[in-house]
Amino acid sequence: MTYLGASAKTLDQLEQVFDAFRKRDIRRVFFVACGGSSALMYPSKYVLDREARTITSDLYSSNEFIHRNPATLGPDSLVILCSHKGMTPETTEAARFAKSKGALTVSLMFVDTSPLAEASDYIVNYSWVPAGGDDPHPEIMNYAIFYRIIFGLLEIKEGNPKYRKLLDSLGHMKAVLDRARAQYADQARAYARENKDEKWIYTMASGANYGVAYSFAICMLMEMQWIHSHAIHAGEFFHGPFEIVDESVPFILLLGLDETRPLEERALAFLKTYGKKLLALDAKTLDLTGIDPDLRGYIAPIVLNFILRLFAAELAEARNHPLTTRRYMFKVPY
Repeated sequence: MTYLGASAKTLDQLEQVFDAFRKRDIRRVFFVACGGSSALMYPSKYVLDREARTITSDLYSSNEFIHRNPATLGPDSLVILCSHKGMTPETTEAARFAKSKGALTVSLMFVDTSPLAEASDYIVNYSWVPAGGDDPHPEIMNYAIFYRIIFGLLEIKEGNPKYRKLLDSLGHMKAVLDRARAQYADQARAYARENKDEKWIYTMASGANYGVAYSFAICMLMEMQWIHSHAIHAGEFFHGPFEIVDESVPFILLLGLDETRPLEERALAFLKTYGKKLLALDAKTLDLTGIDPDLRGYIAPIVLNFILRLFAAELAEARNHPLTTRRYMFKVPY
């Protein structure tokens, strides 16, 4: 297994993917992955819902994608898959399944050789650093690569003008993330000290940000910290989940800049009235200088995810529970 060393390689991989787009009739996009890799796909699904005029999309967990066997999966389909090290067996099998249906398969990963790479038509490598670390190439981080692919597809197939705006905005990501770290580093440390003994922490968001809340709940809190959690969609909050709110229940609420923000604001008002242990991360407080105004709703999840990873790193430190600790994953048969 060889690891990515240079961004030029990633850019070349993207150009190969774009050439494939030009040669194919693409009517439907399927996002297919598991766990945190699946969560990465939510913002791009949101982009297609908002921007695409002729292309529809769906998001599936890898194993269900195979068993459900969508009737619309075929030669005019693009299947985008993701697995950090390309070793997730369900996702590798999903790539094989998609190819058997004639679909074009593009897989994202941190490595350049893996079972998933072998099963896919094309791969694109992204940069990655552990939670709390500084990525020297955030312009090709996982979220950024998804956006490059989706906006590239929209430019090629529909003439969408935002791909060029995206490239310019991504060139400013390092400065944006540096400012976000400076803004939230102390708060993350204080939050970790105050909440290190909590047994459960709920997360909530909507729209382009929901995948970030979902990833933090199932990966950072449940998988990596063994803290009970659940990602609640802000639009569903008042249809059952709000009954568990009281002053003892911790919530993390993300407020984005996309069209679904009113859902998050409504949830915020309720939590402020009836709750007490609330961490609200509001993208309106971020300095997004350099990010095109037309794209800020789409870029906000990247920055909010970065901030939450700062909180995760501090929480792991305060609890003396490293983010790499597992008791089942990769240790027992499952």
